[in-house]
Amino acid sequence: MAYDNIVSLLGAEAEGLLQYESTTIPQSQLHDPGPDFVDRVFALSNRSPQVLRNLQQLFSHGRLGGTGYLSILPVDQGIEHTAGASFALNPIYFDPENIIKLAMEGGCNAVATTFGNLAMMSRKYAHKIPFVVKVNHNELMTYPNKYDQVMFGSVDEAWNLGAAAVGATIYFGSEESNRQLMEVAEAFERAHQLGMATILWCYTRNNAFKKGDTDYHVAADLTGQANHLGVTIQADIIKQKLPTTNGGFKAIGFGKTNQKMYTELSSSNPIDLCRYQVANCYMGRAGLINSGGESKGASDLADAVRTAVINKRAGGMGLISGRKAFQKEMKQGVALLHAIQDVYLANEITLA
Repeated sequence: MAYDNIVSLLGAEAEGLLQYESTTIPQSQLHDPGPDFVDRVFALSNRSPQVLRNLQQLFSHGRLGGTGYLSILPVDQGIEHTAGASFALNPIYFDPENIIKLAMEGGCNAVATTFGNLAMMSRKYAHKIPFVVKVNHNELMTYPNKYDQVMFGSVDEAWNLGAAAVGATIYFGSEESNRQLMEVAEAFERAHQLGMATILWCYTRNNAFKKGDTDYHVAADLTGQANHLGVTIQADIIKQKLPTTNGGFKAIGFGKTNQKMYTELSSSNPIDLCRYQVANCYMGRAGLINSGGESKGASDLADAVRTAVINKRAGGMGLISGRKAFQKEMKQGVALLHAIQDVYLANEITLA
């Protein structure tokens, strides 16, 4: 996709997003993505040579290979949202081979999905595209529904089936978050021992995080702190929803804040809201990839490009987009993934 097409898809927001100059956290303080990111950042850490090799494998694959940015296809909705609800629009994705094919044809750095999906296709594809095994899930068969991430398999089995990385979710703010935190910290420690990279879905979850018409689950201050907890348990990459508001701690009335969090370290601009998330990932030493969100139909392409522009200009490392891609015909899904990647390939789009 040409730069002019990106501008066109952004519509009335194009100038505001593409020309914005941030005055919050200076770009010079960020560890921004680049071809040398593993050497420049992760090689200074306690990560073993095996972990560095698998991180480099992620960064070297697909259309974004060699750029320092990531485009990952995640498909765990068969468990998280029920398979029927997720795949009814395109039933070919009941077959895990088509999930992997979409990631490969879509030029992704990796495919992130369940133990069962990747185990079923392990010997055919583990050497062709990096596997990210999602080790825990929230299953919706319990009635009444409860929302709790539980382990679905072992990290050792993820290694056995050829995974380059493991992924997990923590619902920060939920009653079960302390147990999830301990389980995932232990799993990530084991993954690093075996040489795999780690990706954390850093989600906030508590009914009290909604006040009136405002959903503070996607507030920059709450998601930023979730990110900071995530990198503290040595997540190499953080997956987070794009922030759309701020002031969650103040509105809900808990936690500790400093007014400068809102007046100097961020602003109402979406790029600054996202940059606050990056700052909480050790100023970008751990990569921030934002979620592509649900499929809304005709606006999906423009929405995905917008999210990618915000993430890139904020200092993020890429996008992890699932439903917008697999809830379409494969050709359309591939085109959407390529459009996201084109944002990160566009030299005209720089750090704000």
